[in-house]
Amino acid sequence: MPELPDITLYVEHLARRLTGARLTDARVRGPNLLRTADPPLDAALGRAVTGVRRLGKRIVFELDGGLFLVLHLMIAGRLHWADAGPAARPAKGARPATPAARAGRAPLAQFEFTTGTLSLTEAGTKKRAGLWLVRGEAGLAALDPGGIEPLTATPAEFAARLALESHTLKRALTDPRLFSGIGNAYSDEILHRAGLSPLRLTRQLTDAEARRLNAAVRDTLTEWTARLREETGEGFPEGVTAFRPEMAVHGRFRKPCPTCGTAIQRIAYAANEVNYCPRCQTEGRLLADRGLSRLLREDWPKTIEELEEGRAGVARAGAAPRQVRQAPRQVSRSPRSGSS
Repeated sequence: MPELPDITLYVEHLARRLTGARLTDARVRGPNLLRTADPPLDAALGRAVTGVRRLGKRIVFELDGGLFLVLHLMIAGRLHWADAGPAARPAKGARPATPAARAGRAPLAQFEFTTGTLSLTEAGTKKRAGLWLVRGEAGLAALDPGGIEPLTATPAEFAARLALESHTLKRALTDPRLFSGIGNAYSDEILHRAGLSPLRLTRQLTDAEARRLNAAVRDTLTEWTARLREETGEGFPEGVTAFRPEMAVHGRFRKPCPTCGTAIQRIAYAANEVNYCPRCQTEGRLLADRGLSRLLREDWPKTIEELEEGRAGVARAGAAPRQVRQAPRQVSRSPRSGSS
């Protein structure tokens, strides 16, 4: 799912291309995409874009007359841009020029502006992206989950949000009611930088640990936003992904931790996963889940040393033992990370 750094990049590029432009046409093909009926989508046509902003993980297009067009990309939604002009409108039968069309993805929606065409695609069969047209700041506020902005919140505000409820750090960071714009990928990176277990309970944190986590949130999100800006340059961001080789732990199961070299471990659940370094974050302990670890019981490795000894034993024997000593994919219940 595009998170704060990705959405920030989208907002910056859209603002440069759309501020002052008029929306001349809007075509929605996804049957479940449009979530509002009043005002109708046609009410946005002919209106000028006065600004673009981020609301959590949503992109907000400010239109004159007090209307707001709000887009939530969810997990697999992506945006594509084509400048206005002959190149954006190929002749009949010619190969389409837009990035979305070239990739073979039929857009769920297309928005024609006087400066170009914005297309929305969504990979996979589950179409979860949402589009809203609302009136006024009050209508926009109704879509706000209420999380504080992690880059502008004070340390005291950050600590207070953590202490509101007793959750795991992973769940708390990804809860949109608590913190705005943080999802599965960057929460992994934040917790690795802070040296904290993703399953540590929020109310167990010391003041020093809460400050360390707050600093990790700011540093991780700021650094990745700057990195994405540099990678994208002046072109529209077409490579938005939750998995990047430069990440420390997210999506790097069994690869070496960049800090200590230990193999990254994970707990997988539904469409998400928790990635962590046992030595940097959990004092060498492997995090047990509620499924496989109960099944294996005494054969479940409790520490990274036991896991590595088990693998070494398998290598020496030249074959896998009957009892599984490693955790290739740990399946657990979801920490119920937020997606709004």
